[in-house]
Amino acid sequence: MEYEAVIGLEVHVQLLTETKIFCNCSTKFGAPPNTNVCPVCLGMPGVLPVLNKKVVDFAIRLAIATHCRINKRSVFARKNYFYPDLPKGYQISQYELPIAEDGYVEFDLDGERRRVGLIRIHMEEDAGKLVHGEGADRHSYVDFNRSGVPLLEIVSKPDIKSPKEATAYARALRQIVRYMGISDGNMEEGSMRADANISIRPKGTTGLGVKAEIKNMNSFHGIERALQYEIERQTLLLESGGKVVQETRLWDAASGKTYSMRSKEEAHDYRYFPEPDLVFLDIDGEWIEKEKSNLPELPLERADRFIRDYELPPYDASVLTAERGIADYFEEVVKLFPEPKTVSNWIMSEFLHHINEDKIDIYQSKVTPKMFAEMLHLIKKGTISGKIGKSVFQEMYERGESPEKIIEEKGLVQITDESFIEEVIDKVISANPDVVEKYKSGKKGVIGFFVGQVMKETRGKANPEVVNRILREKLGG
Repeated sequence: MEYEAVIGLEVHVQLLTETKIFCNCSTKFGAPPNTNVCPVCLGMPGVLPVLNKKVVDFAIRLAIATHCRINKRSVFARKNYFYPDLPKGYQISQYELPIAEDGYVEFDLDGERRRVGLIRIHMEEDAGKLVHGEGADRHSYVDFNRSGVPLLEIVSKPDIKSPKEATAYARALRQIVRYMGISDGNMEEGSMRADANISIRPKGTTGLGVKAEIKNMNSFHGIERALQYEIERQTLLLESGGKVVQETRLWDAASGKTYSMRSKEEAHDYRYFPEPDLVFLDIDGEWIEKEKSNLPELPLERADRFIRDYELPPYDASVLTAERGIADYFEEVVKLFPEPKTVSNWIMSEFLHHINEDKIDIYQSKVTPKMFAEMLHLIKKGTISGKIGKSVFQEMYERGESPEKIIEEKGLVQITDESFIEEVIDKVISANPDVVEKYKSGKKGVIGFFVGQVMKETRGKANPEVVNRILREKLGG
């Protein structure tokens, strides 16, 4: 029997607020253990939470960006469970009345526009973090710095059909929150985490199979691998006459397998009830309109505009809009050098290679949009060749100097003097009569050899167009 997967993702996004959701402690990542704490986020008796308005602002923005219905009234709830890094013995979250419901996220995959529905978005506080000793140290330690850091949980509908689609959906969500500046979406640091609910069913049917929840997927590659493994595991289980049980499973990247962690909890297991220390959250239309005005142009809309206005191929548009900074940089350069495809080619080939290798944002580089545009103008004018332009860019990137200064310092101005180039070509031709014969016998590809020799003689400075033209004239077409 052939089976198909039914997948839903629960994505937790840590917000870029300066303080925690219910207290004034810092949310800064990397501080020494248990230094960003206070009686509130440590769950001391008698303390009272106070809601951080910025968290609500960010939640409203994400709800608008994902086409959700924003509930005019939402309620915080206590989610009760015991875990060593949960100081109060419960987590303040939302349950029956979340801030937003019934939206969707769109993204492109394999040349098609896909849509995944959202059940809800809700606000909650993060738990602390367990740090396990290594070697002879068998103790576990609790760091409460993360306790109380604000989260948005985005729960998708079971609309996802494959591990590849799940990864594309998660990437799209990360793009959206990064574009809006509400989260850095850094999965390595845990500021974006995904759990998956997955089941399989006979292909062509509409019922739902028994699902497993997969945790501990801390990369996009991990999401895809974990879901693929789980599809294979459940398929083999059913084909051998076994049954899939509802449970929570842990993904182990090292072994490439999921392992049973515990039986899956139901909502009633958490004994949800309204948080008595927080009033109802009422959101009016004015608040929603204010946050709507704070939204930037989102990645999918921007990619569509790049295709339409700059006549870029869809691939270029998707690469350039993957990060807001890259898209902004591209548009700054195009204002100064209005040839979008040329700018796109250079950014995608040269620039992205360098910033990805150095793991920095494009605006952290020493090459300003003005410098970049100046270099492209010099190539267009013939002052330098495209090949020399790559060397100039390398110097600009490393030193932050203008292209004119680098060209002057290194004597890189392109040679366009045709009489000089002709002399060099004559020298190369006379030194290689056997290659000349090959060319005249029909092996036209050997012209590349002559071009290379001329460039070698001129240290790459000869104008390639002039070189090719004179060579063909002298070799007879």
